[in-house]
Amino acid sequence: MQYRPLGESGLMVSDLILGTIPFGGANGFEKTGQVDPTEARRLIDIAREAGINMIDTADLYSKGVAEETVGEALSASKGGWPEDLLITSKARFPIGEGPNAGGSSRYHLIRACEASLKRLGTDHIDLYYLHMWDGVTPIEESMAAMDTLIEHGKVRYCGLSNFNGWQSMKAMAAAGTHRPVSQQIYYTPESREAEYELIPFGRDQGLNTSIWSPLGEGLLTGKLRRDRPLDENHRQGSGWPEPWINDRERLYDIIDMLVEIGEAHDVSAARVTLAWLLSRPGVDNLVIAARNEEQLTDNLASVDLTLTEDEIARIERATRPAPIYPYWHRAMNGTDRPEPADAELIAGMRETMGLD
Repeated sequence: MQYRPLGESGLMVSDLILGTIPFGGANGFEKTGQVDPTEARRLIDIAREAGINMIDTADLYSKGVAEETVGEALSASKGGWPEDLLITSKARFPIGEGPNAGGSSRYHLIRACEASLKRLGTDHIDLYYLHMWDGVTPIEESMAAMDTLIEHGKVRYCGLSNFNGWQSMKAMAAAGTHRPVSQQIYYTPESREAEYELIPFGRDQGLNTSIWSPLGEGLLTGKLRRDRPLDENHRQGSGWPEPWINDRERLYDIIDMLVEIGEAHDVSAARVTLAWLLSRPGVDNLVIAARNEEQLTDNLASVDLTLTEDEIARIERATRPAPIYPYWHRAMNGTDRPEPADAELIAGMRETMGLD
C-alpha cells in the first residue's frame, strides 16, 4: 500500500480507502449489501492489515445505518477507535422529514455533522464532504459552515463530491480559511467523463481526487457479461438504478477486454480495473466497497498487479472520451501553449482525430 498527501494538506492517505455503502443495507439500500457490525469489524480489520488507513461513509448510506454500523464495529474493537484510522463522511441529501432535512445550508450541515458524530461514536470527522451541489443555498454559506465545523474541532478537512467543474471552482473561490482539499468523483474505464473537467480541476487546484465505486457499482467485476445476466443477488441484477449506461454494447466490449487482460495475469477483471485506475494521471485513491471477505481480498490485491504498458494503453484507447467542444478545438489549435492539467486528454483526442 502506498500513501500520499491529501491534496495540499500534510495528511497521508492510503491508495485504497474502505467504502461502507454495503454496511447496514436498510432504508432503500438493501440491494447494495447487508453487512452487519460483526462482519463490518472483520472487513475493517482485513483492510487495516493490508495498510488501508481511511474509511469512507456518508449519512445517506442506509439513511444513517451505515454510520451506525461503522461506529458499532469500531467501538467493539479492542481499545475502541484506532488513533491512526481516518474517517470521512458526507452531507447534503435528506435523511429525515421536513424542508430543512437536506441541502447544504449552515443549519443542515452543522446538524448533519453532529448527527453523524453521534452515530459514528467519535468526536470528529477527518474529512467531511459536501455530497452534491445545492442549487438553493449560496455556496458562500456552505463553505462558511465548513469553516465553523473545522474551527470547532468537529471536522479536520473538507471536500467536494459530485460537483460540476464550474461548481467546484465556485466552491474554491467561496472558501474561507479552510479550502477543500479533496474531491470524490465517479470515474471508471467505462465512464471517463471526469477527464473533461473534474480531474483537470483537481490537478490544477491541488486537490486530492478519490474515486467512488471504481468498479462501476459492480458492473466491471467480470461477473456481468453479454451472454451472462446477473441474478438478484448482485446489485446490478436487482434493479439498482446506478450507474447510467449510454451504450450497453460498448460496456460489454469493455468488460470482455478487462476479462481477457485479467486472464493473461490469472486475476479478476475487477483487479485489472482497479490497477488501471491507480495508474491514471490525477487519480489519488480508490474507494473500494465489498460485501464479503472474498471481494475485499481480491480488491486489495490490485495494488500488487502491474499491468504492462501495452495493456494500459489498450484500455486507454478502447475507452477514450469522445472529442467534444471546446476540447476538439483546442486539440486542433491550442497545442502551442499546452495545459498540463489535461495534457493526456488533449493528446488522446489528437490521436483519435488523426492529428498526430
